[in-house]
Amino acid sequence: MSQIKIFENKKVRSQYDADKEMWYFSIVDIVGILTDQPTVDRARNYWKVLKSRLKKEGNESVTNCNQLKLQSDDGKFYKTDVGNVEDIFRLIQSIPSPKAEPFKQWLSKVGYERLQEINDPSQSIDRARENWQKLGRSGKWIQQRMTGQETRNKLTDYWQESGVKKGDEFGALTNIIHQEWTGLSVKKHKELKGLKSQNLRDHMSEAELIFTALAELSTRQIAETIMAKGLKENAVASKKGGAVAKNARKELEAKTGKRVVTGENFLPPVKEKKKLK
Repeated sequence: MSQIKIFENKKVRSQYDADKEMWYFSIVDIVGILTDQPTVDRARNYWKVLKSRLKKEGNESVTNCNQLKLQSDDGKFYKTDVGNVEDIFRLIQSIPSPKAEPFKQWLSKVGYERLQEINDPSQSIDRARENWQKLGRSGKWIQQRMTGQETRNKLTDYWQESGVKKGDEFGALTNIIHQEWTGLSVKKHKELKGLKSQNLRDHMSEAELIFTALAELSTRQIAETIMAKGLKENAVASKKGGAVAKNARKELEAKTGKRVVTGENFLPPVKEKKKLK
């Protein structure tokens, strides 16, 4: 789960590992904030020099950091040095900065918020809404995204209760529904939108979100009606549920002349490189 955290109006790219129940933060972003670097390149160079110095000093705890693919300003994903909360606390000790203490408090708050979200999922929803607002999503889009997620959760609850296994089987059923109503696999839909590791639903239009919710609502109600059990029976319900949304999509497209499934996304615009003369 990749997210953008905000510290003093500056972005910190982060990723949550649900298995380890641990946050990882972009070291370059943090270095840039603590040292007031004007650009990402300057922050990257500062970290490169600091990392080299710490290695010479034998500080393995900071320099042996993990790498994750995080999204850059150009919309592409690059391997980036990241650290967990403990790593970042050690890093802060190596950088003299008046922002060190406020940043420590911010890191502690991020970890505490995650614990709150586990105990009270509604807080996770509230923070998701705040993040989407910061990313410029409209109130109408946010409401549809959250309604769709609630519909999705009810469907996956049914799957789990009816003997479908999380992971590959959930993914297979999701793909059946998606393929049926869009005519594209989830992978092909992401490719159409130019996405890589981003969440497809976070880049859907309002119409795509509505039809996805219709497909998943129909799937659950059909599965409940036929009392589907296991992967095979739920696959039948998934195809029928997807077909309901497909028929509705085709009818809307016939009346508006506009395609529902498109390549539109919310990725930041790619900065054009200046051509050398």
